[in-house]
Amino acid sequence: MRKSRFATEQIIGFIKQAEAGMAVAEMGRQHGFSPASFYAWRA
Repeated sequence: MRKSRFATEQIIGFIKQAEAGMAVAEMGRQHGFSPASFYAWRA
């Protein structure tokens, strides 16, 4: 499996931001990941 571009701590931070109300698409544009990646991390 390929190494992730983001550290586990960063991914946890992205999930917490989404729970706080930030739009996933906006967060993805800012940090350079797709919404599909976000939902895979969250699963």
